[in-house]
Amino acid sequence: MSKLKPWTILEEEDVSPSPWFPLLRHTVQLPSGMIMDDYYLAPLGDVVMVLALTAKSEVVLVRQYKHGLGQILLDLPGGLEQPGKGILGSAMAELEEETGIKVDAGQLISLGKITVNPTKTKQVVYGFIVFNAEFNSVQKPDPAEEIEVVTCPAIEVLQKVKDGDIWTTDSVNFILKAALLYPDIFGL
Repeated sequence: MSKLKPWTILEEEDVSPSPWFPLLRHTVQLPSGMIMDDYYLAPLGDVVMVLALTAKSEVVLVRQYKHGLGQILLDLPGGLEQPGKGILGSAMAELEEETGIKVDAGQLISLGKITVNPTKTKQVVYGFIVFNAEFNSVQKPDPAEEIEVVTCPAIEVLQKVKDGDIWTTDSVNFILKAALLYPDIFGL
C-alpha cells in the first residue's frame, strides 16, 4: 500500500483571463506540512476523441488549423465535452459535427482515457473506436473551425504516426492503443 498522500487545497481563486482559458490559483498544503500559495492549474474541461473506421478499414481523420501551434494538423475528430451531453453524447456530437458521421452510443467502444499534463491541468481525454462508420449526416463545424475530412487505410495511419504526420499526443495514443487492441485491422 502506498504511503503517498494528496495535497490539501486550502484556498482556490479563479484568476482566469477569459472564459476560453480557465486558470485557478491554489494555496495547497503538502503532506510534509509545507504550504505553497502560488500553484496554478487550468481546469480546461474533458475532451473526447473518436477513431472511426469505415467498412473498408479506413480511419477517418480531420485536418484543421490549431492556433496554439499556428499549424494545420492531422488528427482524430474530437473536442471538448459539451454541456449537458456527457462523455458519450459529446463523442457522438463531435464525430457528427466534424465529419458528418452519425452514430449511436452503442457503436462507441471505449479505448480508455489519457491525460496530457496532470501537473497543470485537470483535463482527461476519453477515446472511442467505432467500426463500420458511414458518412450518413452533414458536417457541422463550429463557427471558428474549418475542417477537411481525410480517410486513410488503417495500415497507412500507423505509418503516418511513425513518419510524424500525425503527432498530437491524444491522437497518437488512441491510434496506438487501437492498433494494440485490434492488430489485424492495422496489419500487425
